[in-house]
Amino acid sequence: MCPHPKGLCLTVGPLTSSVYSVWGLTASSNLGLNLRPMSAFTQEEASKASPEEAPGHSYESLRVTAAQKHVLHVQLNRPEKRNAMNKAFWREMVVCFNKIAEDSDCRVVVISGAGKMFSSGIDLMDMASDLLQPTGDDSARISWHLHSLLTRYQETFSVIEKCPKPVIAAIHGGCIGGGVDLITACDIRYSTRDSFFQVKEVDVGLAADVGTLQRLPKVIGNQSLVNELAYTARKMMADEALESGLVSRLFPDKESMLDAAFTLAAEISSKSPVAVQSTKINLIYSRDHSVMESLNYMKSWNMSMLQTKDIMKSVQAAIEKKDLKTVSFSKL
Repeated sequence: MCPHPKGLCLTVGPLTSSVYSVWGLTASSNLGLNLRPMSAFTQEEASKASPEEAPGHSYESLRVTAAQKHVLHVQLNRPEKRNAMNKAFWREMVVCFNKIAEDSDCRVVVISGAGKMFSSGIDLMDMASDLLQPTGDDSARISWHLHSLLTRYQETFSVIEKCPKPVIAAIHGGCIGGGVDLITACDIRYSTRDSFFQVKEVDVGLAADVGTLQRLPKVIGNQSLVNELAYTARKMMADEALESGLVSRLFPDKESMLDAAFTLAAEISSKSPVAVQSTKINLIYSRDHSVMESLNYMKSWNMSMLQTKDIMKSVQAAIEKKDLKTVSFSKL
């Protein structure tokens, strides 16, 4: 038996492969990919689902597929390590979402985790040299290096928020440390009933520094609860996450959750991309500014966006009682 608290034991040996995670300290072994085929999002969309890797998206830590028309599926793809976030992940997320932001064919993104859980957080075994042995000849230079490092790590999740395409997080199992940083940058969050959430950083002697402390209070709107979670690193179970507003729906299993996430993505992707992406950009701006500042920004934004042909197409469809899925909107 390991004498250390659960999640704090680091095992090294020829027969054991372990992951020591700052934000979700875990020891992982041969979890394997879940190869069960995902059921149809709807009968209409079933034939459009594709397991093929999306063009231009080849990564070590992620798998990106064209799930259906106008929808990309981004998977955290280190199931054997419980999707612990290694150096490749922090770099590749930025590359991936910058490409998605410029992809005129993509309108919605679903992000999920392969294997038995969403993410165990940062992979300290891979990241230890950067985090625990920073370079520099003196305190000033070490601090300068760490500042630059943290700026890059923060961008890993900020890039999701900056992406104008709505991002739906589909969470199952554990969502720990860096996983919470990730999902709070997403627009919509679904989870399974067996999921749990942990702001784990205080358990390893640091304050969360890549987004949770800044975004979580605005996501759930309960500063007392945020403080409790951040000070204690306790688990928030799925029912509490739903009640607090961290997630908007719960599902009995991963399969039904992904079905619902892709059905939602299909619905969003059927709308005008000008309207949807303008809405996301203005919602985020309004979150961080006063009402009057946000209204002024909205005026400046819509004085150009109101000139889109999408308005006439949408109005015409409504008059003719047509489903927007039958309307063809130009790429954006």
